[in-house]
Amino acid sequence: MIRVVIAEDQKMVLGALSALLELEGDIQVVGRAADGAEALALVRSEKPDVLISDIEMPHLTGIDVAGRLKADGATTRVLIVTTFGRPGYLRRAMEAGVKGYLLKDGPSSVLAAAVRTIAAGGRAIAPELSEAVWDAQPDPLTDREREILRLAEEGRSNKDIAEVLDLSPGTVRNYLSEAAQKLGAANRVEAGRIARSNGWL
Repeated sequence: MIRVVIAEDQKMVLGALSALLELEGDIQVVGRAADGAEALALVRSEKPDVLISDIEMPHLTGIDVAGRLKADGATTRVLIVTTFGRPGYLRRAMEAGVKGYLLKDGPSSVLAAAVRTIAAGGRAIAPELSEAVWDAQPDPLTDREREILRLAEEGRSNKDIAEVLDLSPGTVRNYLSEAAQKLGAANRVEAGRIARSNGWL
């Protein structure tokens, strides 16, 4: 039996994915998480064979969770299922140790097959994305720059961001300035837009 945890912040999608997989005789859903932090905790406690995760979730993205599991040396393999087909996301996912990357508009049979492939030690990437990864520009941002840009995108001030991350407002301003410079952006708003459109946030 292949043991699976599903992480998805949209309740209807989470329920649908669980229901689809529970129809399969060889797949058991052992946990469901509504955000990245919950997903990480569940995987650490349940030690499933596969984590199926969205990218965009509160607290930690699916790629962040994959990176932390890789750092843990966890044996759980990560399958990203997302609406985002941007090459930058796919490249970052692969660097974080993700073994599968599917788009949500694919047929349900593909999902079950991907879970089996990944559990057996293989890889599964949506065919329409397999060439795109080679065209992806390398991500110029550091993890800290990405974290600060995400908070800035939420409309938080430098002071708010500084309090959340236990930094000084001047340090936050420097990180934002550095990120904008790397991205060729005029300001933090444009930097966030460029980073997101390339799949770097």
